[in-house]
Amino acid sequence: MSAECCGDDVRPAAPKRAAAEAIPNVERTAAPESATPASLMVADGDACCDPKPRASSDGDEEQRADRWWQDRALLPSIGAGVLVAAGLVLGWSGLEVAATVANVLGLILGAWTFVPGAIKRLLRGRLGVGLLMTIAAAGAVALGHVGEAAALAFLFSLAEALEDRAMDKAKDGLRALLDLIPRTARVETGGVARDVPARDLVIGDVLLVGAGELVSTDGVVIAGRSSIDTAAVTGESIPVEVAVGDIVPAGSMNGSGTLRVRATADGHDNSLTQIVALVEQAHARKGERARLADRIAKPLVPTVLVVAALVAAFGFVVGDPMTWIERALVVLVAASPCALAIAVPVTVISAIGSASRFGVVIKSGEAFEQLGTIRAVAVDKTGTLTRNAPQVVEVATIDGVDEGSVLDVAAALEATSSHPLATAIVAAASDAPNAVDVDEQPGAGISGTVGGAPARIGSTRWLDPGVLTASADRMAAAGMTVVVVEIAGAIQGVIGVRDELRDSASEAVRMLQDDGIDVVMLTGDDRRTAAALAAEVGIGTVHAQQLPRDKADFIATSAERRPTAMIGDGINDAPALAAATVGIAMGATGSAAAIESADVAFTGHDLRLIPVALRHARRGRRIMLANIVLALLIIVVLFPLALFGVLGLAGVVLVHEVAEVIVILNGVRAARRPRALPAPATSERALAHV
Repeated sequence: MSAECCGDDVRPAAPKRAAAEAIPNVERTAAPESATPASLMVADGDACCDPKPRASSDGDEEQRADRWWQDRALLPSIGAGVLVAAGLVLGWSGLEVAATVANVLGLILGAWTFVPGAIKRLLRGRLGVGLLMTIAAAGAVALGHVGEAAALAFLFSLAEALEDRAMDKAKDGLRALLDLIPRTARVETGGVARDVPARDLVIGDVLLVGAGELVSTDGVVIAGRSSIDTAAVTGESIPVEVAVGDIVPAGSMNGSGTLRVRATADGHDNSLTQIVALVEQAHARKGERARLADRIAKPLVPTVLVVAALVAAFGFVVGDPMTWIERALVVLVAASPCALAIAVPVTVISAIGSASRFGVVIKSGEAFEQLGTIRAVAVDKTGTLTRNAPQVVEVATIDGVDEGSVLDVAAALEATSSHPLATAIVAAASDAPNAVDVDEQPGAGISGTVGGAPARIGSTRWLDPGVLTASADRMAAAGMTVVVVEIAGAIQGVIGVRDELRDSASEAVRMLQDDGIDVVMLTGDDRRTAAALAAEVGIGTVHAQQLPRDKADFIATSAERRPTAMIGDGINDAPALAAATVGIAMGATGSAAAIESADVAFTGHDLRLIPVALRHARRGRRIMLANIVLALLIIVVLFPLALFGVLGLAGVVLVHEVAEVIVILNGVRAARRPRALPAPATSERALAHV
């Protein structure tokens, strides 16, 4: 929990390494099937601040049931509570010896959950809230208040157990990601199918994915037709149709057809394991408010011990040591910063786990908190606002020339090119003939012979559109890339290719603007193309023809004035993503460099989920602030009441621990998903190949 308050709970390690070692299929060395992510465990930690070994995700049914009365972690606290209640009843009945026995047993059962950890920490030179509670309980026993000591141990252990349960519940969404990694996969070799461990898959393996089965790693369909459900990976609820040539991501659920998929990633390093690793990093760093809470809690523990010692010493000065020693013990409990130490972590983990379930993977608590402050968003164009899948949207020809014939000649020349525009033109042609003597001139175009006639295709910088100049200019103004087609030495047509906007882009921009967030486009593309698409999507400020350094400089300057987010997907966006207050990478299609540089990975395609995530983060910040204020108020109010004897030990313990439970329950509210997640846009679903 609170490292600054209580010392490091988990051994420090590089976030990705820790995640990889803990998750099957991430590292090349095989991990046990029961391996559990490091962040889903608490190693000799004092959340406030004592050791409670956490169950592995595979053993949850044994260690932590959904029904609280079946949760084994709660049994010591429940048992202590029953014994304390029995002690009260027996005391009221006049059976003092039996009441004392019940209280002693209740004290032992409750204290067993935190006293050993507090002592271990003390021997390592670290102070924690558990130490305050241990001293208070021991002092109460020394003063003859066994019942109060038992009540203190019961309530503190109960609050700790409830906190752990809240943490486990908040992490259920993260465990669900692990469940999407199949243990085995069917691989076809020489026409024979065999089952192999999913972590042993290598690039090039041919997977057989039957109806209703999970895809073990990223791949491309080489045979079959079906639909895949990527909801658990990308947050999109509508299945996507896939056929030969379509990409399928690891963790997606196959529909009714059978697919043969060629692996494009191995079993331990694919899009899903990368997402899981990113989620693991969410627990490696703390947000600004978490550090604020820890900075308050860290000096508070020794301060409380000093104040309690002074209060006890004052009793000897005034000649009433027993009264003031008792008050010193009550002060120890009243000023314990346990609620403060847990005020932020429960909220952050709850909110991050919730965000991961609708396609927004937040790497750290700091990123989550900063996400809630964003007042400006800069977006890249290609692959972010657009689908990164160019399409032929218009063909213009000279009089008497058929559009189809122009497309067929262009496709014949482009058939062997790897350029994205070539793919779009070939896909648009109906019956492309064969081309011979094809010669591609990088940066200009392609020449060759089609149907016995010389032909060329290229940009307007290489081929003058001639009589079609007006059409070419109109296409360029509309944001299209113009390709000129020349046959037998004469211009025959121009083709307009454009990377179409995502169907959700315009509404996402509007949602951001409605929330008072300024939206700017940063792109390396041509000014006219960028301006046309920006106008279509509703963005008023455009910075085009930007080099990576230009983007980074703009973001750094903007971030100095106000919290600024950058959304991008390419390697050229990586510097800007790193310079932003929060960098958001299009994780489903983004480059590794972009994802590494970003604070948040967006694994879906529906851009409307980004403003939803910003609202989610703002709500989480409000909950964190309320928790911090409430935790501080508890200390401020209880301290003088304890010091002047208004409340005794039992009353302070009750108020303090009830307030702590309230803080936990309030933090768990951050796990609630946004009320109105947008429905996927219809035409985008067909193109949502992750």
